[in-house]
Amino acid sequence: MNLARPIATALAGLLLAGVAQANPHRLDDPGSHTVPPNVQMQWRPLSARGGAAPGMEAWLRVNLRIDTAAWAGRSGRVYMVLPHDETANIEAVWTTQGRLLPGRLVPGERALVFAGVLPGPTLEDQIGVRLRTGADWASASRRLNFHFEFDAD
Repeated sequence: MNLARPIATALAGLLLAGVAQANPHRLDDPGSHTVPPNVQMQWRPLSARGGAAPGMEAWLRVNLRIDTAAWAGRSGRVYMVLPHDETANIEAVWTTQGRLLPGRLVPGERALVFAGVLPGPTLEDQIGVRLRTGADWASASRRLNFHFEFDAD
């Protein structure tokens, strides 16, 4: 008896079931704003030990106000997303005031910022963000299009 076909079919079914469960819903954050509203990348200081590669960085605060009204009382996970951008090799690292999770994000990825039951119509926190890029950053002005997604349990 050849078990390869039934095993392959079962594995394919499990993979498809996992894909079907991952159904992200984009969340609006119209009340979010950065402080300062615009930030300029600055050259990182070179280390006396020569350990750090040259590059640029910027620091800012973001007052987050994520609209979760449609999902209030539901259990799931909220992710911060930075869509893939071939022109930007940038890293965002943030700390929080405690409502959301701290984390790290690069283009093309998403990072978990909240897990559990959404407590109400908004998720609010203030995060401190460090943006860091290599020396090849060539833009005097660029908008990073972070957004948030909710995966319901």
